[in-house]
Amino acid sequence: MTNPTAAMIVIGDEILSGRTRDSNMHYLAQELTKIGINLCEARFIADDPAAITATVKQLSASYGTVFTSGGIGPTHDDITADSVAAAFDTPIGVREDAYQLLRAHYDRQGAEFNAARQRMARIPDGAALIDNPVSIAPGFRIANVNVMAGVPAVFEAMVASVLPTLTGGAPLLSQSLRIQRGEGEIAGPLATLAAQFPDLSIGSYPFQKNGIYGANIVIRGQDGAQVDEAMAQLAGLFPA
Repeated sequence: MTNPTAAMIVIGDEILSGRTRDSNMHYLAQELTKIGINLCEARFIADDPAAITATVKQLSASYGTVFTSGGIGPTHDDITADSVAAAFDTPIGVREDAYQLLRAHYDRQGAEFNAARQRMARIPDGAALIDNPVSIAPGFRIANVNVMAGVPAVFEAMVASVLPTLTGGAPLLSQSLRIQRGEGEIAGPLATLAAQFPDLSIGSYPFQKNGIYGANIVIRGQDGAQVDEAMAQLAGLFPA
């Protein structure tokens, strides 16, 4: 049985310029793997409305679930919500439930609920809110697209809110073996092993350390018995 699919869109000029290091894609991939959803594609795009809208349209039509991170804060360059609304040709405006969440939060802090902060209550029509227990400002889900914050702590909290609503598949199992031989030497036997186990993914990840060439071989699959058998055969091919 094929697992459900997902894609991610990481949005932000600060990511593409190198000023900020993205950790959200790595976190999401790990969490989706645990529940048997295959993260098939990740795109990193600028704070550009046309690019966001086009990418959301394309990936929403191609995968079961889409996640975005970045661009839903209070500043002028936080344009993700409007761009996603445009992708679905849906009006967007301040929504009462989101507004009240934010107003209560800033009242508790004794902070002004100004126009910039009110921007975070702008939600496309028909979208469902995604809970944000860290900083209150909600994300939202429209169709199969989950729109979430870029700050890692907030993104991770929102992922925790979304995952229970998704239907997963069989978790992906993996084992690895470190082989101290060059890839040119192991490529032939690995190809034969991969052909013998077409339902498994067998990847070779080379390294060089202290003048020694080698590769970490990772075997992944949903059937634990097959992974075990392939790993046993791999170890037999390349004994330590």
